[in-house]
Amino acid sequence: MHTVAPESVGMSSERLGRIRPFVQRNIDEGKFAGILTLIARHGQVAHFDSAGMMDQEAGKPMQEDTLFRIYSMTKPVTSLALMMLYEEGHVRLSDPVSRFIPAFKDLKVYSRPLSAGMELTNTQREITVRDLFTHTSGLSYGFNEDSPVDALYRKIELLRADRKSSKAFIDDLVTLPLVHQPGTVWRYSVATDVIGYLVEVISGKSLGQFFQERIFQPLGMVDSGFAVPPEKISRLSTVYTPHPEGGLAPIDTPANTHFTNAERVPSGGGGLVSTISDYLRFAQMMLNGGELDGARLVSRKTIELMTMNHLPAHLLPFGAGNMGYGFGLGVSVVMDLAQYGSIGSIGSYEWGGAANTLFWVDPKEKLIGILMTQFMPAWQFPLADDFRVLTYQAIAD
Repeated sequence: MHTVAPESVGMSSERLGRIRPFVQRNIDEGKFAGILTLIARHGQVAHFDSAGMMDQEAGKPMQEDTLFRIYSMTKPVTSLALMMLYEEGHVRLSDPVSRFIPAFKDLKVYSRPLSAGMELTNTQREITVRDLFTHTSGLSYGFNEDSPVDALYRKIELLRADRKSSKAFIDDLVTLPLVHQPGTVWRYSVATDVIGYLVEVISGKSLGQFFQERIFQPLGMVDSGFAVPPEKISRLSTVYTPHPEGGLAPIDTPANTHFTNAERVPSGGGGLVSTISDYLRFAQMMLNGGELDGARLVSRKTIELMTMNHLPAHLLPFGAGNMGYGFGLGVSVVMDLAQYGSIGSIGSYEWGGAANTLFWVDPKEKLIGILMTQFMPAWQFPLADDFRVLTYQAIAD
């Protein structure tokens, strides 16, 4: 990782030096096995550090090229893919999803429980492509406990890893009712997996092939994909969770993970494996307005559209703990710093993954922050929030 003198991009070396002790403290306290941190500004890396272990049991330290399951950090990539097809005139945000997936036309909505089952009603309008992008489709994820619909997701194992095709996932999904009427509630969901399927239907290519040809290869993201090839398995980090008796316990290892299965169905909502340097290239393309090193993926106007708030005022704040945020097309967007409650910039956008990976882009400060670790459950510790503060306090221009 080539780094520059922080002062050359308006940051303080002394203040950036506060990051390593903070990270090491989290590792020493047994909260995380290993952590990578990266800060780029004005197109240059001002800070990169590696601490701890990618595999405690094997005694392998974190490395610059360690591979991470980035889970929902896949969503911005999938969203960009469909916006590339949007630019080409293949799809509109206002299109009903049924234009491409006819079975979406006849979905039902959960109304109330009955002794003999659920009461279902018709949708008041169809789900649109914009609803998928903004998680206002009425779909869910299956891990919520506030609706019996999520119990149905779990019952049919909608998110199981051994599916034979993306279409099989869609075929199961359309048998389930919606939790809410389309457009009425923000609810985190499998909507981005549906977006990934739309990319396949519209382009005629698998999602993995589209990503490789249209995004990864042009951007030089050489280590990103839906499956880790045999020659790279030694670089895959282990995922940890708290051990009941203290410390950490491995829950997903290189020797026992479906992320090494080359036949696994690509998940547009959470299936990618990547490195910190690869994701930097994706984030820098976003910050540059759709271009990197001469490869233009989309127009800067498309990036502007993706990274502005698309939720109406009555749906804000969306979800728990998201004060000050709006939601764009695949990313959350900071709208109010006082409500947000942290130093930063209005207009910065971000998303994270279930194993505590995070990226954000700050167009005002020309800044990118990326945090990579492998720990579940997500956000049990405020590592990402603290890293963000440590990033902004180091700006010294």
